Amino acid sequence: MTTSLARRERIALCDLALVLGEDAPTLCGGWDAKDLVAHLLLREHRPLAGAGITIGAMSGFTDRQMARYRKQDFGVLVEKLRTPGFTFFAIPAVEKAANTMEYVVHHEDLRRGQPDWTPRELDAADDAELWSMLSRGASFAGRKLPVPTVIRRAGTDEVATAKKGDGPVTITGTPVELVLFLFGRDCASDLAFDGPDDAVAAVRAADLGI
Repeated sequence: MTTSLARRERIALCDLALVLGEDAPTLCGGWDAKDLVAHLLLREHRPLAGAGITIGAMSGFTDRQMARYRKQDFGVLVEKLRTPGFTFFAIPAVEKAANTMEYVVHHEDLRRGQPDWTPRELDAADDAELWSMLSRGASFAGRKLPVPTVIRRAGTDEVATAKKGDGPVTITGTPVELVLFLFGRDCASDLAFDGPDDAVAAVRAADLGI
């Protein structure tokens, strides 16, 4: 049975975390590798606490649960994260829908938090899968965009609307880089922006953090 992209990104993140160590920096606003692993465990094993990342009223509860994870051995935490265990995320359809982009982004958060990072290319099948998911969810991923925007998969004529409207900005790039940009990561590379200068500037300056 073929291992899903979501699962392979999970495993790659765990492998890299063990190599870099718990204090390794990430692109997640001040989080180190241990914080990132704790966040992912909280999201899967204590989803109510995980919701505090985006719901301010629950942030205190989330912080307390994160602190509990931080007291535990890093290697133990990473091995617990390596498989979804007895959670809804072990269901293949749920894992694909909920974890593919999540783990691609967080794997890159850890990779690109290091000074020697370089962009990577997914193989053709993974690239197509990531684009398919991104294009279907483009309007949600682009909900914070300030102006009409279209995304285009580099090297193809495939496009998706991230924010409806006339005279859109077009962002062209590989699926990985487009996902990173729409998730608010400044590290996204090799993106081309086409459109009115003021609209392009607004898109580039937008706070798209998810």
